[in-house]
Amino acid sequence: MDHWQEQLTAPRSSRRAFLGGLAASASLGAGTAAGFAGLCAPASAQTPRDAPDAEFGALLRDTLSVDLHSHGGHLLGYNKPFEPLAAPMRAGGLSALCLAIVADIPLTHYAPGVGIKQVREPAPGQLVAWGESSFKRARALIADQGLVTVRTLADLDTCRTAGPGAIVTSEGGDFLDGSLTRLDEAYDRHDLRQLQLVHYRINELGDIQTEPPRHDGLTKFGADVVRACNRLGIVIDLAHARFELVKHVVALTARPVVLSHTSLAAAPPRLSRRITREHARAVASTGGVVGVWPAKPVISDRAAFVAGIAEMVDAAGIDHVGIGTDMMGIPSGSVFEDYRELPALVAELRATGFTAPDLAKILGGNYRRVFAAVTRAT
Repeated sequence: MDHWQEQLTAPRSSRRAFLGGLAASASLGAGTAAGFAGLCAPASAQTPRDAPDAEFGALLRDTLSVDLHSHGGHLLGYNKPFEPLAAPMRAGGLSALCLAIVADIPLTHYAPGVGIKQVREPAPGQLVAWGESSFKRARALIADQGLVTVRTLADLDTCRTAGPGAIVTSEGGDFLDGSLTRLDEAYDRHDLRQLQLVHYRINELGDIQTEPPRHDGLTKFGADVVRACNRLGIVIDLAHARFELVKHVVALTARPVVLSHTSLAAAPPRLSRRITREHARAVASTGGVVGVWPAKPVISDRAAFVAGIAEMVDAAGIDHVGIGTDMMGIPSGSVFEDYRELPALVAELRATGFTAPDLAKILGGNYRRVFAAVTRAT
């Protein structure tokens, strides 16, 4: 994306009560802060950054690992050759990734210091056609790299030993153009298994973090899409969604959701992509997962990325955190630019104090639980 910027498992019956108490949630207490400070103690100087020992390679070989959000392989470099994707995934031990087309590209523009903004309205049928061509390119990349197309939990589990694999994802529901029928078609024809409802355009589904609201959260059509995703077995991704939309989805969904790529802030700036602890906990209350994002300048280096993961664990619980790299999708830069870096990241997380079972959850076990709860067996 060369031109682009940027322990709580509540049963569904308790979500409305949980949401009612969000506004009254207390800030980080002294005892919790002290515990977090211990969790985020500096890694040992002896921990290698780029050549971790065999322990971490072995851990990755024995663990299902999933990137919750990726544009790897130069997926978004339309009319340009693909770049290697399967090889760095294998080298780094990554089992699978959520390979995301971007549904609103024709309508948006990136400007340094401004970010990504919608600059035009779609022509009739434009975003439907764009979605078709984008899904076709994703299918071509998967074939070019010999990736497993992940349609079922069995497919995902296969990726640990026979992968790597790709979960077809759309960043934005703009290709639907207001039609639920197109969601069924995307599931059947394009193997869509994860849908991020909104991106950088306020679309027919609801409001986004980076623009003032127009819909007061989720629209009626957006609610219909949530129900349809539950019916079909499509993971709902709430990245880029305003908190009002998130709360509406949390109250409505019958399945866990994810928020694939973000980071925490005590008080996110206005129209920021970052989230509060309450926001993260809302996602976690569905049994869901929040993916931590390695975007510069918010995350300055790998140590800060590790600290951000630890902070998210402190906010949402060890069962509700994953990693969403936004690979090849962050024009401001990333502190995680190659899947070959994954063993080094694991080494630093381990040195910080995470146990092997903790790491198995963060790397992919938590996402697997969501995928198992959402998708169909066949």
